[in-house]
Amino acid sequence: MIEFDELKHPKIAHGFFGRQGGYSKGIFASLNCGLGSGDERAIVVRNREVVAKALGGTEPQIVTTYQVHSADAIVVTKPWKHDERPKVDGMVTNVPGLILGTLTADCGPVLFADRKAGVIGCAHAGWKGALTGITDTTVLKMEGLGAKRDNIVAVLGPTISKTAYEVGPEFYQRFIDAAPRNKIYFTESARKEHHMFDLPVYLTDRMKAFGIGMVIDSALCTYTREDEYFSYRRATHAKEQDYGRQIAAITLT
Repeated sequence: MIEFDELKHPKIAHGFFGRQGGYSKGIFASLNCGLGSGDERAIVVRNREVVAKALGGTEPQIVTTYQVHSADAIVVTKPWKHDERPKVDGMVTNVPGLILGTLTADCGPVLFADRKAGVIGCAHAGWKGALTGITDTTVLKMEGLGAKRDNIVAVLGPTISKTAYEVGPEFYQRFIDAAPRNKIYFTESARKEHHMFDLPVYLTDRMKAFGIGMVIDSALCTYTREDEYFSYRRATHAKEQDYGRQIAAITLT
């Protein structure tokens, strides 16, 4: 797993995990933590136990959601069963022992912490959630628990990069309709009326504009680092039937 000094604290543990170090086989090899994948549930749970142990906990302490590319976030006070995951894309808590996790395979995993207030959060930020404000909503929920925006550190983990993210005209137009200045996040691709989209820069710029105290981009591309990360787009290009999900997780110890 990858850690960032800016998130470290004696009472906070976190990690951006890749695809290595687990028990899954084939296209899911090896640390697939996605309960919604076609991988064997028992193996996925075993992989999640690896993650929990690395953060000083056990698998039942991990809470992940049924991610729907929304701008919705919730306050978490206790864990839930695997099949009772709420349909949201952001979570925050001030309760020690809960391991908040976000699952990705090209979308942006964001971990948040206000180390002074003892409030943490995570968000799953694909293009839809990014555009509609999942990071904003997550921060607002953190503030509801006593966090201060300018004390929050936000770290964007491994995400598909601009060089690998070609999009069509409808995608481009949706961002321009939302704000004309969004054109700075696109460059024309080789295909007519197609563009390359910079999701990491869009996300980090948006979080900075929202007033978050410190915003960090890991600058790691899920698509190009095949041995290290799962990628939905790479799996699609390879005509694979499914794909694994890596997890980014944070907890108050």
